[in-house]
Amino acid sequence: MAASIEVSTSGRLHMGFFDLHGGLGRKFGSIGLSLAEPNLVLSAKSSKLLNVSAADAVPASVTARVYKVARQILDTMNVSGAVDISISESVPEHSGLGSGTQMALATGAVINYLYQLNLNTMQLAALTGRGRRSGVGISAFDYGGLLIDGGRVVSATHATPPPMLARYDFPEEWAILLIFDTSEPGIHGERERIAFNELPVFSESLAAHLCRHVLMQAMPALVEQDLIAFGQSIQVLQQHVGDYFLPVQGGRYASRLVSAVLERLETMGAPCFGQSSWGPTGFAIFANQHEAELHLQQLKTSFTDHALSWKICSACNHGAKFNKFDVTV
Repeated sequence: MAASIEVSTSGRLHMGFFDLHGGLGRKFGSIGLSLAEPNLVLSAKSSKLLNVSAADAVPASVTARVYKVARQILDTMNVSGAVDISISESVPEHSGLGSGTQMALATGAVINYLYQLNLNTMQLAALTGRGRRSGVGISAFDYGGLLIDGGRVVSATHATPPPMLARYDFPEEWAILLIFDTSEPGIHGERERIAFNELPVFSESLAAHLCRHVLMQAMPALVEQDLIAFGQSIQVLQQHVGDYFLPVQGGRYASRLVSAVLERLETMGAPCFGQSSWGPTGFAIFANQHEAELHLQQLKTSFTDHALSWKICSACNHGAKFNKFDVTV
């Protein structure tokens, strides 16, 4: 008998940074939300040679990225064996939903289990180069829910993933509308690194203003389940951070199509909306499923571009799920 393990994790919304100045010694600081969908599901067992396969619906690029991460971990940790990994579902790549972090952590987690490496999620993130700016995806893997991290130390030689400062269960009845644009990917990789290096210094007073909205508006609003106040806080972050990234994105939001949808949602009185990370995925949050469906029906009537697609989902208030099996070999 040999061990086999399956891990299921999901995408996340990155709703904004609240300290892009860094004058207090820490920079970035993020607020984000773990989603119930879309999901990454992969299973693995130990083997002599590294092999990664996937269902037909999973892009080849996902298979290649999982292979690369697995090879990196096996080599770095001097593992004598390898793994046979099968991917059955994946989160859309370069869409602003944190697919890269979830792929890296899920891949690392199965190797960690199969070869008893005794690594925690933060160590896996550091090992695979995740969490260099935001720790939301790392905490989402462990805990789910609404997450706030403390940014990274500016002077650190090696970027340690940001610590989680607060975590809340997200109200189960609040419904989340995801707005996808398949015509263009979000900013990522080298382009993202260059963008951060070339942007001007962020205003210290504006960073303080955003921190106040997170601490004194978003956080108590979650405790009291006040969607209006929570949405107001997120809108402040979205407006200022989106405008700061305007030279890179070409607008407050990265996608022209998603931007038009979000502008319409604003005129419709949506309580909370924005872009996740660099986009192009947009989101809107409603008090319940019925409200989300009513707004979506109206949007579909007005926006018929085939590049746009939609999904209504809920938040995920738990971390990644693991199923462990014994298999006959």
